[in-house]
Amino acid sequence: MFRNPLSVICLWLTCLAAPALALSPEEDAVSVAVEEGVARYTGVLERAVNINSGSMNLAGVRQVGELFADEFSALGFQARWVDGEPFGRAGHLVARRGERGPKILLIGHLDTVFASDSPFQRFERVDEHHVRGPGITDMKGGNVVMLLALSALRQAGVLDELQLQVVLTGDEELRGKPLAVANAALVEAARWADIAIGFEDGDGDPATAVISRRGASSWRLAVSGRPAHSSQVFREDIGDGAAFEVARILTAWREALREEDNLTFNPGALVAGTDVLLEPDSGRGTVFGKSNVIARAALVNGGIRAVSPQQLERAVATMRDIAADNSPHTQAEFTFSEGYPPMPATDGNRTLLAMYTAISEELGYGPVAAVNPRRAGAADISFAAAHVDMAIDGLGLMGQGGHTVEEIADMRTLPMQAKRAAILLLRLVRQAPHPS
Repeated sequence: MFRNPLSVICLWLTCLAAPALALSPEEDAVSVAVEEGVARYTGVLERAVNINSGSMNLAGVRQVGELFADEFSALGFQARWVDGEPFGRAGHLVARRGERGPKILLIGHLDTVFASDSPFQRFERVDEHHVRGPGITDMKGGNVVMLLALSALRQAGVLDELQLQVVLTGDEELRGKPLAVANAALVEAARWADIAIGFEDGDGDPATAVISRRGASSWRLAVSGRPAHSSQVFREDIGDGAAFEVARILTAWREALREEDNLTFNPGALVAGTDVLLEPDSGRGTVFGKSNVIARAALVNGGIRAVSPQQLERAVATMRDIAADNSPHTQAEFTFSEGYPPMPATDGNRTLLAMYTAISEELGYGPVAAVNPRRAGAADISFAAAHVDMAIDGLGLMGQGGHTVEEIADMRTLPMQAKRAAILLLRLVRQAPHPS
């Protein structure tokens, strides 16, 4: 395994933090190769965008997977399909290449948020530089940035010096269950790797990249109270009822957690009354109650986002303690369900960003800053980051309007992002210590 003793890793990180003064002739050749490949890979992007691959359009996701499998195979990768039936989705594309050099995991996804019956289906040019299309930035464009960068490295004769695994998931927008099964291929690849690089679009700004992502998990609160005629509410032997108790708990959570930097929680759906039903997954609910009857039950589905595992643990403990300390004649049950884990900023991630920003400046694109975690949602790399020494995300195709019918890519960022990614991979080869 390529992973090194801590002292060697620290020496490597120090080396990576010191940027070169200018691009080398080899790096110039890679940059030229990217420009030469833009037209071809724009065509690949158009073909991918024109295939609907909403998360639950399993056939469409597989079809996009086949398209990208062919492209990776043409670059010398061994590609295989991980069947998604065990976790209720189409599956994942995994591709592998190389037997020497640093072990690097490249991450993307095949699915989009646009269902097969969405009116938003086609690649459409808006003007000279902009293209509209479903998933064009999130994230079929990121997959194409990845391919263009790898193609340029192959043309420059460098690709054989890297050990690469690519994981393009088929359920990033709507995760399969159970998570342990849905994420198995990604986590396995991360445990193999030293470095993880994600090609999501971050906040859509090429002047930023992602070295920290907040996790995204869910919770459920079930509250019960003593039903009675509403004229008797607040009596010592009857209490406040479920509606007031759920309001008290939510307010207490807000007061206790509102000052936590980068922590947010949200009650997304709430029902309270005599008879209530609220489905945990779909969020659909029904309720019956009367204005002259004290609410017998209340149910809330919600989400929570934290920037580190420690912050999440503290917040969940606080929420659980508050929910357990009930008003008279009420009870509450708080349930936490793990989702996307937090990706905290680490020294390794910061060093990788420093290397990336130096490359960007040498290419003439200017510095790259870390995205505020409040502006970057959870993503596949969140499941990989804890297993590698260094991780960075947000290196994909940039634009605006993600998850809407106005999802538009700025195609000028295709060569920009591919050059920065390709030279980052090249420098990881040239500046990596050799294993003892």
